[in-house]
Amino acid sequence: MIGPLLAPVEVVRAPEVDGKGRFRAVAEVTVGADETVLPGHYPGFPIFPGVCVIECVRLGALQAPPPEAGPLALVSVDTARFLSPVFPGDRLRLDLTWSGGPGAWTCGGEVATHRAVAARVRLRFDGGGEA
Repeated sequence: MIGPLLAPVEVVRAPEVDGKGRFRAVAEVTVGADETVLPGHYPGFPIFPGVCVIECVRLGALQAPPPEAGPLALVSVDTARFLSPVFPGDRLRLDLTWSGGPGAWTCGGEVATHRAVAARVRLRFDGGGEA
């Protein structure tokens, strides 16, 4: 699938289980001034679109799934709350928290810039069960 993002999402901490049985991982992505979505959003004052923030979380989640998960497919965006803008040049930190198990996984993502938390997103994935 070809998405709207040019910048790669990099996993900086692989998933590790926490004390509550959830898997936590960290990924990062830098929003480049050359992102194709920026010229129209908004001319003269570019802001990284919220849908692209969600896409960053999705890509980070797929690159840092729980160790026992197999192939995963996005089922739904359960929640998305945008708290502060993301601008060209921002480095996004994606704190990912996985819960669930084979067949049904949820990934919560907190997205932050150096200024503040930019968004909180919860995605639901299907798959990863036994074939």
